[in-house]
Amino acid sequence: MTAVKWVFSFLKKYRKRMAAGLLMTTGIAMLTIVNPYISGVIVDDVIGGGQRQLLPVMIACLIGVTLVRGLLRFSSQIMFESSSQGVLYSMRDTVYRKLLQEDFNFYNRNRTGDLMSRQTGDMEAIRHFISYVIYAVYENILLLAFALTMIFTVNVKLALCMLVVLPFTAFTTFRQSKRVRPAFFRIRQQFSSLNTFVQENISGNRVVKAFAKEDFEIEKFNKENDGYRDAELNASATWKKYVPIFEFLSNILTVVLMLYGGYMVIDGEITIGNMVTVNGYLWMLTMPLRMAGWWVNDIHRFTTSAEKIYKTYSEEPDIKKPCQPVERKHFNGDVEFKDVSYRAENTDIISNISFRVKAGQTVGIIGSTGSGKSTIMNLLGRFYDTTTGSVFVDGVNVRDLDLYELRDNIGIAMQDVFLFSDTIEGNIAYGRPNCSFEEVKKAAKMADANLFIQNMPEGYDTIVGERGVGLSGGQKQRISLARALVKDPAILILDDTTSAVDMETESYIQDQLKKIEKDCTIFIIAYRISSIKDADMILVMDKGRIVERGTHDELVAAGGYYAEAFRHQYGDFKKGGEEYGQK
Repeated sequence: MTAVKWVFSFLKKYRKRMAAGLLMTTGIAMLTIVNPYISGVIVDDVIGGGQRQLLPVMIACLIGVTLVRGLLRFSSQIMFESSSQGVLYSMRDTVYRKLLQEDFNFYNRNRTGDLMSRQTGDMEAIRHFISYVIYAVYENILLLAFALTMIFTVNVKLALCMLVVLPFTAFTTFRQSKRVRPAFFRIRQQFSSLNTFVQENISGNRVVKAFAKEDFEIEKFNKENDGYRDAELNASATWKKYVPIFEFLSNILTVVLMLYGGYMVIDGEITIGNMVTVNGYLWMLTMPLRMAGWWVNDIHRFTTSAEKIYKTYSEEPDIKKPCQPVERKHFNGDVEFKDVSYRAENTDIISNISFRVKAGQTVGIIGSTGSGKSTIMNLLGRFYDTTTGSVFVDGVNVRDLDLYELRDNIGIAMQDVFLFSDTIEGNIAYGRPNCSFEEVKKAAKMADANLFIQNMPEGYDTIVGERGVGLSGGQKQRISLARALVKDPAILILDDTTSAVDMETESYIQDQLKKIEKDCTIFIIAYRISSIKDADMILVMDKGRIVERGTHDELVAAGGYYAEAFRHQYGDFKKGGEEYGQK
């Protein structure tokens, strides 16, 4: 399916309304030919022929036709505008739903600003095409055809003289169409780039201010702004070249009528009334010729926007639901990685990972930055698919499980905390919107967030700023943890969740997690030894591989990476071992 066909598929629901609008437009075009004809009759028969009894009838006809045309115009525009808004609503909803179905790789490839421009500027170009361009082009084609037909009924030679201009107009339209298409494509690219830049800098304004880089960012913005302006000006250069040609060709018709038509009146071939009639039809010829260039621009703006939206919409996610998924409403929490490797962009992220976790166990994962710790959890939640090997939950390959049911059984407190512009209660209850306030408060207490929330001006009803603005890093992490806990998940993943909290708070949270570990398999990714030392199994990652595994005591005794990290964090553990696990 082409992009244009895809857009028009949304019009099927409104085809009767669009057909009614086009029918009204046809009526408007047909009624347009009446007034010039009546004007000619008034000049020849009423003024020239002295038949004054016809004047009231003629005036009544002029007024009646004008009123009917106005009513049809009003009704048709309502039809087209309501259809365009309906298409826009359905299309925006469809594209947004598809965006929510896309996987992590899609968002790694596409910038937020580009996706936003698909939903705003490109959608508006499609709405404008449906609400205005379709009926305007259709109406003016009818006006051109009706006007030429009526002029032929007045005088064939005069009509043929005016017809000579049309091939030149068609040729000019074709030339402009070829040149303006790449110009509009460039405009949409520059608009997306500008939109992306603004979105990123507004979101990151605190970093800009922290580093006093306002002038630097203004300079970068000016480059993006200049690029967009230049793209628009380049397109305008095409218009400046061709629009005067359309104006010239349309004005030639007036010259032809005045010179040749005047000569024919003098020569007696046509009457003055015929001259007035043809002059009334003249604007019906000149208007399509004048506007042809602008409509070409609008059509190419529409096709370019349609292609960009459809390209975004048609991207299929790498992570797809199985055709016949294994249905599991609730999992026990048994997890197994079997010879798992993951490769992205020709780089091995993790290699030959194998381990097994029984339901209710706690697993700690530690390692240097970039060692693949978070990737393991992303494979468990099937945000990415393994390159080789398999991941099993309760003995079932995650590829065979329903994606919604799998992720609904996993609670994740992510490393990069994202909070919505909503109340604190709304953010905590995000995973279970229908849960009670008591459940929200219980999760907050477990995450040691209840106290600071109650001390806020409106408590749990306090509106959190965008991305959690107004909260400290530790507060955001605790709300994120509460959001994961309130789901009552079978598997809980804590990705460096307590890095921004103090040791006392971390110890309290660990004590709370021990209360749920029998009902929940817990994965803790951390850099602090204190976060994972009590885990049933600790995995030590390095360069995408598990280099050590065991309990805290076993790994300290082994004297490897873990023992070295322990020594760096706690000093000489031989002296302090009694306090930190060597009991």
